[in-house]
Amino acid sequence: MHYANLLSLTRRHPSAILLLVQLAGLLLYPLLETTPGGPVALGAFGVAVLVITTGMVDRTPGHTWISACIALPAIVLLVLQSTMDMPGLLPWSAALEAVFYFYAAGSLIAYMMKDMRATADELFAAGATFTLLAWGFTHLFVLVQEWQPGSFAAAVDPQAPRTWTELMFLSFALLSSTGIGDVIPIKPLARGISTLEMFAGVMYLAAVVSRLIGLTLLRR
Repeated sequence: MHYANLLSLTRRHPSAILLLVQLAGLLLYPLLETTPGGPVALGAFGVAVLVITTGMVDRTPGHTWISACIALPAIVLLVLQSTMDMPGLLPWSAALEAVFYFYAAGSLIAYMMKDMRATADELFAAGATFTLLAWGFTHLFVLVQEWQPGSFAAAVDPQAPRTWTELMFLSFALLSSTGIGDVIPIKPLARGISTLEMFAGVMYLAAVVSRLIGLTLLRR
């Protein structure tokens, strides 16, 4: 009965599952990033997130076949990177994952905006969309750093390439407009994308989250 209830909860609130998995990733990456088996474990986790997100798109107005066409080559590149030690594939996988997460975020936004009442799953979707946007911009930062080394600096070892955890921290700081952190964009392209993320974060809170809150209060 316990497993049946869990399966039912998963079907009713798939956005909650996606949100929990993404939040777990925020803790897994710092813990595993520098360990010997970390790349393989994080590669497997990345594949799992792509699969779960593709399933989530199926519940939205987005097209599953589009997300699958983006996710499948990204999964192949992630597997090759983690098992065959092919770092040259990183820019390609980062670009594909950025496109994938932005498409998934757009699909979830369409899902939240399509009706005039806020359900529990839509409220979970608001959090999942925020993390999808943050992950998407993080992959863009990875791509920019590979394309233009030295695009980002930090207080500690400023000349070194920034890790995934550092770039993710920067992404969440920009998207939430908190402005905290010691990682800063240096080169023009990095600053341009950072500016776009700040704009996206403000518009998301103003247009999507505020609408859901208003619908929730109206229903009550």
